[in-house]
Amino acid sequence: MLDLSIIIVNYNVKEFLQNLIYSIERAVENISFEIIVIDNASSDGSIEMLKEKFPNVKLFANEKNIGFGAANNVGFENAKGKYFLIINPDVIVKEDTFSKMIEFMENNKDAGMAGCKVLNPDGTLQLACRRSFPGPWTSFTKVTGLSKLFPKSRLFAKYNLTFLDENKTYEVDAISGSFMFMRREVYEKIGGFDTRFFMYGEDLDLCFRAQQAGYKVFYYPETEIIHYKGESTKRSDIDETKKFYEAMRLFVKKHLSSSIFVGIILRLAITLRKAVAFLNVYKLIITAVLVDGALFAAALSFAEKVYRPGTWHGFPDDVKPWVFIIPAIVQILISATVGSYKKNSISILRILSSLIVGLIVLSSIPFFFKQFAFSRAALLITYGILIAILPLWRLLFRMFSGAGFGTKTEKMKTLIVGTEEDALQLSKKLISNVTSLFSVVGLISVQRGEIGKEIDGFKVVGSLENLKKIIDEEKIDRVIFPSENLEYGKIFSTVSACNESNVDFMVAGKELDFMVGKSNITVLDDIPFLKLEYNISKPSHKLIKILFDYSLSLLFLILYLPAFLWSAVSSKNSEFIIFILSIPSVLSGKKSIVGQFQIESVNELYVGKPGLTGLWFTESVDLKDGDEIKKLNIFYARNQNIWLDFEILGKAFSKMIFKVKPL
Repeated sequence: MLDLSIIIVNYNVKEFLQNLIYSIERAVENISFEIIVIDNASSDGSIEMLKEKFPNVKLFANEKNIGFGAANNVGFENAKGKYFLIINPDVIVKEDTFSKMIEFMENNKDAGMAGCKVLNPDGTLQLACRRSFPGPWTSFTKVTGLSKLFPKSRLFAKYNLTFLDENKTYEVDAISGSFMFMRREVYEKIGGFDTRFFMYGEDLDLCFRAQQAGYKVFYYPETEIIHYKGESTKRSDIDETKKFYEAMRLFVKKHLSSSIFVGIILRLAITLRKAVAFLNVYKLIITAVLVDGALFAAALSFAEKVYRPGTWHGFPDDVKPWVFIIPAIVQILISATVGSYKKNSISILRILSSLIVGLIVLSSIPFFFKQFAFSRAALLITYGILIAILPLWRLLFRMFSGAGFGTKTEKMKTLIVGTEEDALQLSKKLISNVTSLFSVVGLISVQRGEIGKEIDGFKVVGSLENLKKIIDEEKIDRVIFPSENLEYGKIFSTVSACNESNVDFMVAGKELDFMVGKSNITVLDDIPFLKLEYNISKPSHKLIKILFDYSLSLLFLILYLPAFLWSAVSSKNSEFIIFILSIPSVLSGKKSIVGQFQIESVNELYVGKPGLTGLWFTESVDLKDGDEIKKLNIFYARNQNIWLDFEILGKAFSKMIFKVKPL
């Protein structure tokens, strides 16, 4: 019999699964084991990856997503180990994880199941790794938020047991399904997961049945894992909130007797969570509708007061306030029909077109309904105001909030942990990557003695001992661990030590072709010119950019000419003077206000006209560094849109006029 059967249910998380198996391979020394992967109809190449890179893995490929519990049951039925480990694919284990868990189970014969310490990617404790069963009071405190409000209270924080020391071993009600270490005999006695739980709750149910059978469940923090949590659900159309509370309701009904009180609480929780989720998803649409409606009513009210010729003294009192509300609603409906309101953006061009349609529609209504023929002149004044203020508030909102820009132009200040060849290769890949802008601040050595050295053009700026200080001082965005030559134990301890830093810790794949982190997967493409058409070459983008260039050039000449003359006399702001002097080259079509550095094509692909400013200016790169300029040119061409141009222009003006240095 094998020592350990490791059972993994995978759904569309190929990169995470690959990193997990690599970490498993380094944690099974002196342990006889097998890896069983049950794939729930992934479409991301997971199966092909497993067959190519891990032929010894026992693979069971389902034709449809049968759920977490049912898939794990397939693993149970085919497992040959003395111990079973249910583990999520979006996890990384330490070198000592399995040996310590086996040692704990051997020393505690009454333990049927155990879970280790589970960390979030930022080093904080993942609360689900130790829980209580959702009885009436426990459910009430969780749903109402009392457990979060009083995390150290034994009375209110019972569900996640946050009043307990996370570094001590306890017997608990339940552990997380992301890591469940159990004896084979437990499965043989109580069976596998209850398949009525599609996802969520099946781990609670299994723990409950194990305890009913006479086994204890323990939280054991002497080893730990990192769990990225929820990666599979991000790639599915499953209503996560609904499934969670339905699972809680099923658990209560099955084990704690049917409770009307708990049922009401859980149904209320589902309704509230759905409402919050709806508001969060559609908050931009709701904001735009409310602001547009208020501005329409305000503009019409203003027009009524301004335009009062002859005997017309404003709208009759008997039609107020509906005379302001109904036209606003009509205009909002027209705007929605035209497509002015979207979840992730607020369009200026679409709102302008919808205003034209709205003016025509509302002006036509009096021809058919004479009782509403009050004043077309007031309507014209209203729309004259709206054409100015509706696009203006959108522009200001997008510029100050960042909503709708989509592409971030700031370089992500990055540290690479390690000084070995894999760390150097990763650093070079990041610098040449054109999908995201990385600024490699330097290397972090495992040994303090290497600080200050320069290795293949990269400076060693610190060690693991003072990493937190470097992160704070340099305002680091990302810390990346190459996994090949670095122990997972060091990765875990480093992440734990820096758990209060607002930084994204990422682990690179063994072949340095991807990185996984708490917020995304970054693919490091070796073929930067794979995309044959960039945004900047699309006809719609070209047209908008031409309008952008000519309209702003004329505006700059009018508005900034006095400032230019003052700057010329005082011999200050030379960069701004050069900018104004170069505006005629934009009007002649030779340059663009925002564009590339001196070139129009890379590898015969059009990347835009040379610009008076651009990423090459705002990012303060060495203009003699051809590779860096080439990367910025491709990045801009790939992502170009009117909002990116506005963002770059705003940063350029801050630098030219106010001498603000880029971060």
